[in-house]
Amino acid sequence: MKRIYEPLAYSDRPIRDRYWNRFLPVPAPAYPVLQGEAETEFAVVGGGYTGLSAALTLAEAGAEVTLLDAATPGWGASGRNGGLVSVGSAKLADGQIVRKFGREDAQCFFDAERAAVDLVETYLEVHGIDADRHSKGYTYVAHRPDRVAEIRAYGESYQHRYGLDYEFVPKEEMAAHGLNSPDYHGAVHLPLGFALNPMKFVLGLTAAADKAGVTFHSQTPVVRITHDGAQHVLETPNGRLRARNLIFATNGYSSDDLPGAFAQRYLPVQSNILVTRPLSEEEIQDQGWWSEQMVCDSRTLLHYFRLLPDRRLMLGLRGSVKVSEHDIAATRRKARADFDRMFPKWRHVETEYFWSGLICMTRNLVPFAGAVPGMERTWAALGYHGSGVTMAPYAGKLIAEQALGRKRRYHPAFMQRPLRPFELGPLRRLSLPLAFAWYNMKDRF
Repeated sequence: MKRIYEPLAYSDRPIRDRYWNRFLPVPAPAYPVLQGEAETEFAVVGGGYTGLSAALTLAEAGAEVTLLDAATPGWGASGRNGGLVSVGSAKLADGQIVRKFGREDAQCFFDAERAAVDLVETYLEVHGIDADRHSKGYTYVAHRPDRVAEIRAYGESYQHRYGLDYEFVPKEEMAAHGLNSPDYHGAVHLPLGFALNPMKFVLGLTAAADKAGVTFHSQTPVVRITHDGAQHVLETPNGRLRARNLIFATNGYSSDDLPGAFAQRYLPVQSNILVTRPLSEEEIQDQGWWSEQMVCDSRTLLHYFRLLPDRRLMLGLRGSVKVSEHDIAATRRKARADFDRMFPKWRHVETEYFWSGLICMTRNLVPFAGAVPGMERTWAALGYHGSGVTMAPYAGKLIAEQALGRKRRYHPAFMQRPLRPFELGPLRRLSLPLAFAWYNMKDRF
């Protein structure tokens, strides 16, 4: 595989100290390695939210489905994220989307983002997944006084887009909402979305797909794809799978050569999460941060955080550009410094957990969900820009329905356009240090 990060990024090391590990059953669900020759109607590569949703949709339609994962379902970003179910899967602002793609397709995208939130809720309800849901929508906070007008404008745009009222909270009233921090200067409450336990969600989707008849193979990376007449031939270290139809669902853990159409057209970016020990009620009141809202701030390299149901504080942040022991330690120190600045009364609180994963950016700055150029009967979905908990299940369902010849939900035309290559091609990671340095300066000044 032609992957662009250090090998450590694709090992178990980044999730060694992951908080969500405590929710894995003992023993964890295990599926056999693919051995020898096998055949299927649909092959799905990747067992995260995208692949699981696609496989489940296909199996419920009566198709024969085999899912291959290089590790185990949920090993990638689907089992590492912060559990924020909200809109925001594009890196373009609303106005930019309208100007670039036209009002009609832009509205289709806004409707798709809302439908994606609804789909996660539907999956939880229909399949009886207890994922520790909480938070009424989410809260957007201004990290500098001059960003207050920006978050209000976002609230107004949000209200216009969805017809849902937002609530503005000025700095002097934030403490009364349980949002007391010297780092923030205003907030808007936005009613669409909620928070969940991402590991429980991915385990629930896996169980649902298994029950629907999907055949799973873990520890089965696809190393080469050839064609034999009308069939794709997926070669793995221990076997081969022949499939008439093929779906790629690897997102930030994709490869430049599987398929070649992905080469230079996606950019994984690290996201990191820190979790504290449980906070006492006295500690929570002392800081004045008792809100159970999921929160994102106005930084370009955003922070996202929330109180978990067991009263731990989870803090996520962007910013690291390498995966090495040195960089893991340095990013953990930065996360801790940010935590101490944001919550000064909790400087004494131990942060027991820290881990990282790869989100996926596209040069188009919008998600992709459509046919893979140059490959017959092949579809893919990727590029959720850090909002994969919401958009990945929806995009997986979109491409599954597309493969079945159905169109049952909002599917913007621009999400189906071929991905543009990044300017530096195989060296595109070299753009990250300069870009992040610029973003850090913007966030500070």
